[in-house]
Amino acid sequence: MAGIVCRNFDRADETRPFEDGKGRLDLLDTPHGPVGRAVFEPGWRWSTHVKPLAGTDSCMAAHVGYMVSGRMKIVMDDGETDEAGPGDFISIAPGHDAWVVGDEPAVTLDWVGFGEYAKQ
Repeated sequence: MAGIVCRNFDRADETRPFEDGKGRLDLLDTPHGPVGRAVFEPGWRWSTHVKPLAGTDSCMAAHVGYMVSGRMKIVMDDGETDEAGPGDFISIAPGHDAWVVGDEPAVTLDWVGFGEYAKQ
């Protein structure tokens, strides 16, 4: 394994678009596993724009990541809610819905849950 790995999401190994052009997932394959940058456009909602790809009632991916920009509301299946914004660390268990809050794209980095996310 190389001593330094320096990659750019603008040259991702794979890009997965969301339904209706409401964003995309840029995925890098790294020696430590997949790392993703997701760009969620205003109006994006998991239950509308990823659920058809996932085929589950709620998002069953665990996420551990960082909010780069924008805001996102997260609602767990049990009703627990929170809102994440720029600079926030996020850890989200499987079983949730989420959507963009406001007019700015929400950009997140995730090093746990994006390997199979929005895969067609």
